[in-house]
Amino acid sequence: MPTPLKLAGRSAVLLSTLALAGCDLVVMSPSGDIAAQQRDLIVVSTILMLIIIVPVLFLTLFFAWRYRQSNTAAKYDPEWHHSTGLEVVIWSAPLAIIIALGAVTWISTHKLDPYRPLDRLDANRPVPAETKPLTVEVVALDWKWLFFYPDYGIATVNEMAAPVDVPINFKITASSVMNSFYVPALAGMIYAMPGMQTKLHAVINKPGEYEGLSSNYSGDGFSHMRFKFHGLDQAGFDQWVARVKQNGTMLNRDAYLKLEKPSTKEPVRYFAGVEDGLYEAVLNMCVRSGQMCMNDMMHIDMMGGAGVESHENRAKLEHDNRHAGETGHAGEAAPGATFPATGNPSKSEEPAEGVDKEPQSMNHDMHNMHGDNAAPVGNQAGPAPAQLNNAGTTKP
Repeated sequence: MPTPLKLAGRSAVLLSTLALAGCDLVVMSPSGDIAAQQRDLIVVSTILMLIIIVPVLFLTLFFAWRYRQSNTAAKYDPEWHHSTGLEVVIWSAPLAIIIALGAVTWISTHKLDPYRPLDRLDANRPVPAETKPLTVEVVALDWKWLFFYPDYGIATVNEMAAPVDVPINFKITASSVMNSFYVPALAGMIYAMPGMQTKLHAVINKPGEYEGLSSNYSGDGFSHMRFKFHGLDQAGFDQWVARVKQNGTMLNRDAYLKLEKPSTKEPVRYFAGVEDGLYEAVLNMCVRSGQMCMNDMMHIDMMGGAGVESHENRAKLEHDNRHAGETGHAGEAAPGATFPATGNPSKSEEPAEGVDKEPQSMNHDMHNMHGDNAAPVGNQAGPAPAQLNNAGTTKP
């Protein structure tokens, strides 16, 4: 009769099995060709590694049993020290596995490159020559997803759709911190970064409703940063577009700036129209009026800089503190933070940790210490330190 301890152990195993029954193994049962190829890569890699792992585990248990202390019949040869046959097996098998894994990695890295346009819909169907991909521009916000459909002039929040068996060309960026765009049933995860654009080419092969999420921790609302991805037939997709246009509002720069503010559990929203150039402004971090776009900055750098007159660009270059002054925002300065670090007056009499209460004791004339290039005061209208040139010189 089983003891209470054994019964408890068996019950724990059964309960664990029941818990696993609720898991959705979407990664191993995908609905898109790219995700299916990635699934196959996982399976092949696992099998190749098990060729080494299984024999090692078996032989470990076998030797422990074969040469146990109570087995006095086992042959023991204290003079044995070498076997050419064993050496060949021990070294050649892992080497062959490494070569095979290297070959698989090399092939799949190029074949599944997310920037590479699709050449097939699935294993048996190439992409027809006349097929036009669906372009979707993705913006990771705090903490929600914004999708632009430039071919249709619409946008949505926390919901997207695509027709079955039509290649999708994703262009992905972010508004603030780095995120990661991931629809497990569709394809692998791709980073979304502010001021940069990443790409993903994928296709959905089965109709259905799938979950999309952020797979990179991005702050307070990260766990709720999810959206629904709908795989529809062409007629269903056309109806979805018509519904967005019928029920949506206008997404202009002012509406975007309100949407951009941090929020959690954001409901699905539809926008029937999008202001021209809005996605490009988001990508180049210049949605707010008066900001210099990233591509303009890079052009100035490419030309060698703007010279001493570049101090006029100071206000246009402020991007990271664009939320300064918003009540309750996570980027709000901590108590004790002072002007040199934040551009704002101190919020308490207590200095930040490690800061001298009387920094003027180091030098009673900070302007003299720095010469003419002292840190700007007031509204920080002075030249950016990285753009200063020697007095009297100007970039050609």
